[in-house]
Amino acid sequence: MNPFWEVAANAMNAVSVLLAARNSVHTWWTGIVGCGLFGWVFFGTQLYADVTLQVFFIVTSAIGWWRWRPGRSGGELPVRRTAVRVMAGCLIVGVGVAAGYGALLRKFTDAFAPFVDSFVLAFSVLAQLLLMARRYETWWCWLVVNTVAVPLFVSRGLHLTAALYAVFWVNAFVAMMRWRRSVVVA
Repeated sequence: MNPFWEVAANAMNAVSVLLAARNSVHTWWTGIVGCGLFGWVFFGTQLYADVTLQVFFIVTSAIGWWRWRPGRSGGELPVRRTAVRVMAGCLIVGVGVAAGYGALLRKFTDAFAPFVDSFVLAFSVLAQLLLMARRYETWWCWLVVNTVAVPLFVSRGLHLTAALYAVFWVNAFVAMMRWRRSVVVA
């Protein structure tokens, strides 16, 4: 894999994640570009669940861009909390999806660390859906994803990506504090 692609993917995704922490609509288009680049990088390193995840991110980034755009009827989408029961159900589904997809990857591909890679996929999907809805709990999910993703990327020689995800961990923590001040009580 040409290191240029990893650098480009990391740069665009860094911009996107920093913009998300600042609650900026520009997180979405920069994310689309970054995810396309990361899809290429992950395919070249046999992290197929992460390739699938990048396709998901591209689609949901387009939806998020539409949902967050200024001037929508009803104004800007507010930051809200997710009900505990809903969040618990989401976590259970996330574990089930990670186990099921990991089993498929293990059986049918040459994937490296299929269960860990699938965990990153499942909980990134959950975090992205929460982000699209401007839910505060997105940042807890991103903290977990980044904690698991850093050693996974190191194990595949993606040291720059691992370092970026370590920075994303710090960003998620800071964003969590920032978004907590913006939560609208329903």
